[in-house]
Amino acid sequence: MFQYDDKKLKDQLLELIRRAATDLPEDVVDSMRAAWKNEPEGSSARSVFGMLLKNIELAKAESIPMCQDTGTNIYLVYIPEGFSMRKLTALIHEATEEAVEKSYLRPNAVDSITGKNSGNNLGEGQPFIHFEEWDEDYIEFKIMLKGGGCENVSTQYKLPDVDLGADRDMDGVYKVIVDAVNEAQGQGCAPGILGIGIGGDRASSSLAAKIQLYRKLPDTNENAEMAKMESKLLADLNELGVGPMGFGGKTTILGVKIGSLHRLPASFFVSISYMCWAYRRRSMTLNAKGEVTYD
Repeated sequence: MFQYDDKKLKDQLLELIRRAATDLPEDVVDSMRAAWKNEPEGSSARSVFGMLLKNIELAKAESIPMCQDTGTNIYLVYIPEGFSMRKLTALIHEATEEAVEKSYLRPNAVDSITGKNSGNNLGEGQPFIHFEEWDEDYIEFKIMLKGGGCENVSTQYKLPDVDLGADRDMDGVYKVIVDAVNEAQGQGCAPGILGIGIGGDRASSSLAAKIQLYRKLPDTNENAEMAKMESKLLADLNELGVGPMGFGGKTTILGVKIGSLHRLPASFFVSISYMCWAYRRRSMTLNAKGEVTYD
């Protein structure tokens, strides 16, 4: 029988939030260090990377948020059959409220009608939680903290795009992705990571793009054509010269992750979810004994 203690799970979720907000995943840190080493001595890009890496070190050492914008809290939760989504949602909300009290998160939830801040990072659609049922015998919680700056430069295209000469094909997809990064410049707090959703409707395409951002940077797409396109885009986008925070340099993008959905014949959407250098994503698995593993 799969059982867990509510209080203990709430505390475990609080720890998941703390790790996400203060401790950047090693694959991201490794990529940032490699980018720093690749920039010339004395260049603005190398200096910016050095400051970002120092910021990452201090945030981890002092267990404080690495960015003043602690972002939208986006969860993917995979559950075995029979679990209450409402109960797990309530525990995530409790952990979120406590994370604000402990200053791992800041109050970020603003009522769009009244402009009033809820004060505890909770509100309609905040945090955003997407549940999926699976056949595994454990629960997995994935969290991403996505800042407002990088979300503002995220975008969606509808093919064909006459202005860009982008048709309803993979070459058209390539063109709109390059355009999105070029338009973003440093406003998304480059170097960025791209989650791409091809197809679907407007909503499912955007969600598919965000889901791609839970992948680790070194992984390889299972689809050979998509893997090839990810590699090509990563190389080509870094030729734009935008560089860290828009100061110019060899690294504008740290990773490109692409997923696709079936679509209606009448529609061809391409969604680009731009993530900033503060690539805050973490996961936690909970087994039937109530034991957790963090990643």
